[in-house]
Amino acid sequence: MAAEMTYTSLVEDIEQYAERDDTDFIAQIPRFIMTAENRIASEARGLGFMKVITDNLIPNQQELSKPARWRETVSFQIGTGAGDNNRVFLRSRSYEFCRMYWPNATVSGTPRYYADWDYEHWLIAPTPSDDFPYEIIFHERPEPLDATVETNWTTKYAPQLILYASLLEAQPYLKRDDRMQLFTAEYDRALKQVAYEQSRRMMDRTASVVNA
Repeated sequence: MAAEMTYTSLVEDIEQYAERDDTDFIAQIPRFIMTAENRIASEARGLGFMKVITDNLIPNQQELSKPARWRETVSFQIGTGAGDNNRVFLRSRSYEFCRMYWPNATVSGTPRYYADWDYEHWLIAPTPSDDFPYEIIFHERPEPLDATVETNWTTKYAPQLILYASLLEAQPYLKRDDRMQLFTAEYDRALKQVAYEQSRRMMDRTASVVNA
């Protein structure tokens, strides 16, 4: 049976690489993994970190909540026309642009733009006049690992990335400046490998559309 990384095996690997099994260090490992996941979510892009959500806009409501682990919006489209079958991509604009374009939120229409209202909400302009169906593609932070979530996309498809990111986050605690350079290099190499694989898949996806 092929080996598979899990949260449990990741914790064990961190202990072995660090050559530490004392209680104080072990208690810090979940924090190392958490900060490593945040680092990866900020620096890695591609299909593995994308998610699609679908639902309906709420009429006369300009605000739309973002998913819990949202990091960056890739595309935002709505359905209009007969049977909502005409797909329209909303254009990303600044918050100020959307407010100036549609200053009276009580007036509704067919949405054309969206903006980041804050980290947890989008602003839509014009204010939706109907319950338009939407599809949003966004970059997300994979489901955080812990004792109840043993695997996620990273452990399955990029185990080296989460391992070296976790070890890199552990070095300041360990005060091993001599190993920072080593794990930084290993993390950067793993990140480039993932980026390359993801970019190839994105190129294949684009080529399929162009050549269709």
